[in-house]
Order: sequence, then C-alpha cells, then structure tokens
Amino acid sequence: MLVRRPVPRPESAAHLWPPIERFIEAEERWGQVAEARGPIVAGVYEFLRFGIKQGWACLFGGLMCALLIATHFWYPRDAALARYDFIFLAALAFQVVLLAFKLETLDEAKTILVFHLVGTVMELFKTKVGSWIYPEPSFFRLGGVPLFTGFMYAAIGSYGARAWRLFDFRFTHHPPLVATTALSLAIYVNFFAHHYVADFRYVLFCLVALLFGRTTIYFKVWRVHRRMPLLLGFFLVTLFIWFAENIGTFTGAWLYPNQLKGWSMVSLAKLGSWFLLMIISYVLVSVVNRPKNMDENLKSQPAPRLKS
Repeated sequence: MLVRRPVPRPESAAHLWPPIERFIEAEERWGQVAEARGPIVAGVYEFLRFGIKQGWACLFGGLMCALLIATHFWYPRDAALARYDFIFLAALAFQVVLLAFKLETLDEAKTILVFHLVGTVMELFKTKVGSWIYPEPSFFRLGGVPLFTGFMYAAIGSYGARAWRLFDFRFTHHPPLVATTALSLAIYVNFFAHHYVADFRYVLFCLVALLFGRTTIYFKVWRVHRRMPLLLGFFLVTLFIWFAENIGTFTGAWLYPNQLKGWSMVSLAKLGSWFLLMIISYVLVSVVNRPKNMDENLKSQPAPRLKS
C-alpha cells in the first residue's frame, strides 16, 4: 500500500490570474494521481503541464497568429473595414479584455506597450528602406506601416513577461542589467545603422555569448525547478518566432522582396535577426522583473517521494 508523505502545497503561478485560481485545487489533485501511478506517469503529466503553461504564456501571440490565418482564408476582400484594420481593432480589443479580466498584469501591459512602440519605430524605418512591405490598404497606419504590426512585436514581449511569472524564472551567473541594457541598445541601433555602415551583428552575437554564456535559467514546471543554458532557451524561442513569421508571410500580412512573385519560406538567415530582436525583448522584460538568483535550497530541492 502506498502512503503519501505530506508535502507542502506548492506555490502556483495561477494565483497571479484570479479567473483561473479556482483550478489550482483540481490541478493539485490531478498531480497527486499522476505521482501515485509512478515516475513515468508523473513525467508525462509534467510534460503536459509544461505544454499547457507554454500555451498560456503564448496566449497573445497565439491570438495574433490565429487572426492572420483566419483573415487570410475567410475575411471578405470587399469588406468596408480593411483586413489590417480588423486585425488591429481585434488585437486592441483582446488587450483590453486581458486587462479587464485580470488575465494580464499591469506590469506585463507596460512591457508590451514599450515593445509595441519599439517595434513600430523599427517598422517605420524598415518599410521605408524596402526591407519588407505591407501590400494591403488600411486606415489605421503610420506611413507604410499598419498599426497592427506593433502587436506582433508586443506578442513577443507578452510571451516573455507571462513565461517569467508562470515558470518562476531563477538564474545563476546572470549578467548585470547595466551590461544587458547596453547590449540591447547596441542591437537596436545596429538594426538601423547597418543600412549605412558595416553590419556589426557578428560582433553582437559574440557579445551575447560573452554575457550569457555562463548563465543558467531555472524554470519551475511543477514541483521543482528544471534548468537549461539560457542561450539554448534564447535559440528555442527564436525558432518559434521564425515559425510564426512564416505564418505571417504565408498569409500575406507582410512580404519580403523575394516573396512578391510567390510565397517561399523565410530565409533561415532571418533567425539571426530574430535572435537579436528577442534579446531586446528579454532585456525589457528582465528590467521589469529583475532576475532572481537561484537559491541553493531550491536548486537542491528533491522531488516529492512516495514510500510504501
């Protein structure tokens, strides 16, 4: 007969979002059932829990991708409201709903707003120099940039802010914020300056590796914190952003010059650009959340055990 050793009830990120707090007790019961059935079932449960948390963190980004796909296939081309304007108003309404129902914190909203502005400024410049275009008409736009585009950048910031809280990020050997902030500013300047002077992205890649090469991120999926090199985490997030960009170009939301005569996958070379942009997003989120060092007690915390 299995006798459960009493364990303290874990702190849950669901407390941050009152509408889903009622699921905490149910989730704890499911977890106990999984633990009682052995390490394999518990491992599967933790993996599923990881996926659900990631989905919750991607809430805003997932909505934006869904809007791009849905409007590409089903939005009337002769509608009085342009497709781009519909996407902008829908994204704005969704942002209001998230705040009204406390599915997003005020700090997260501030981070998203900053990244929205940062992204829009870069869009204005990049479309002017012909890096990409927005081929459809719209009313809500600045120059050649429809206003929904800022929400695409904001979705990256939203993911970072939500994931930080959901997974209770902790770190070892995290570089000082002064250094990471200076790096992000250099990256942002290079996005503009490389059109006129040498492209210093490879120098920036080296600086990223220098600053974050020793950094380990600890993330809490369930009972304990797991870990991975932070640089690996950066790459994985960048890869998913690249997938999302392929969705965006496939739906014609924006196009690169080589896609004007027919869609093709976004070049893998764009992974480097998104990697650097993602560093900017990470730094913005880290300035708000202030990275916490991984406590040695938490690092060595054993998983709850069953005894017979």
